[in-house]
Amino acid sequence: MITETLPPTERLSGIEPAQTRIFLVIIDDSAEWRAALRFACRRAAVTGGRVALLRVIEPAEFEHWMSVGQLIREERRQEAEQMLQRVAREVNELTGTMPSLHVREGRLRDEVFNLIDEEPSISVLVLGANPSTEGPGPLIQYLASKRIGRMRIPVTIIPGGLSPYEIDRMA
Repeated sequence: MITETLPPTERLSGIEPAQTRIFLVIIDDSAEWRAALRFACRRAAVTGGRVALLRVIEPAEFEHWMSVGQLIREERRQEAEQMLQRVAREVNELTGTMPSLHVREGRLRDEVFNLIDEEPSISVLVLGANPSTEGPGPLIQYLASKRIGRMRIPVTIIPGGLSPYEIDRMA
């Protein structure tokens, strides 16, 4: 068998130096986002990357009185920002860097893909899978059935039932 080894300059020609990898984690109301967060933080720390956090606020259904709907929207946004600030402190403790924070209003899957399309610095989507027998979760199911082939970035799915120790070993 004949193998050809190219000199390093030829092997890497046309490839730009690596940029900082940004690991996007969705912070929702599930329990499995914690597994995704831990993995993303560990990978970011090991690779010199960073973490980005996204919290999506579902649109307010109460639209009878505009002022009440606006108040509900503002309260939800405030709660989302407070939650992201708490999680950002955890990220800082695990990685030594502050994450970028994103709050969006709309349908979860739409806003995840809109953010990925709008932010070219995001390089990996990290999701936690529901460990129950009900399925991995609606976003992962949607990705697997309709979107994965059109993603511009890789998706890493972390089993939500893993312990922090098991996640650290994988990362």
